[in-house]
Amino acid sequence: MNIALIGATGFIGSRLLAELIRRGHRVTAIVRNPEKVPAGPSVTAREGEVFDRDGLAALIAGHDAVISAVHLSASDPAGLLAAVKQSGVKRYLVVGGAGSLEVAPGVKLFDTPDFPAIYLDEARKGGDFLDLLKAETALDWSFLSPSARIQPGGRTGKFRLGRDQLLVDANGHSASSAEDYAIALVGELEKPAHSRQRFTVGY
Repeated sequence: MNIALIGATGFIGSRLLAELIRRGHRVTAIVRNPEKVPAGPSVTAREGEVFDRDGLAALIAGHDAVISAVHLSASDPAGLLAAVKQSGVKRYLVVGGAGSLEVAPGVKLFDTPDFPAIYLDEARKGGDFLDLLKAETALDWSFLSPSARIQPGGRTGKFRLGRDQLLVDANGHSASSAEDYAIALVGELEKPAHSRQRFTVGY
């Protein structure tokens, strides 16, 4: 497929770029600094700004799907959504956060006492973006939340998928590697199973 990837040089975006290339997709990497995008025959680096709705829509237009991998606290989720709709591309996949996942009925992770304050703004913005998507009917969207702890690690392909509840292992830990997160999101791109849904990945 021909994929527009916004934020292709970030922590998650760079793993998504590598996974998309590995699986034979063509990628337009939309970033602020195109010179930072790894060169390759299936990659086209384009300069784009998340706050430039018209410019972003023009860069996205004509692709089979859009993946957004940007920090939500440093962007405008409503503007991103509007740019995708303006582009005419219907399939939209979003790199979400873990903060809005439930740890108990009606209790979100970012509402717990031990949630790190440094991540609170990003987590709440992710929850707000998910609420915007839930009201969206024009796009075929999916929102993938990671585990509470996501870090560089192995590309194992061995993980669990869930919906709105935080996934934890037998010891109560919630973790996933960025590489396995990328496998899960690109897998959703190739074989959609969570249309207009949030889902999550963890060990």
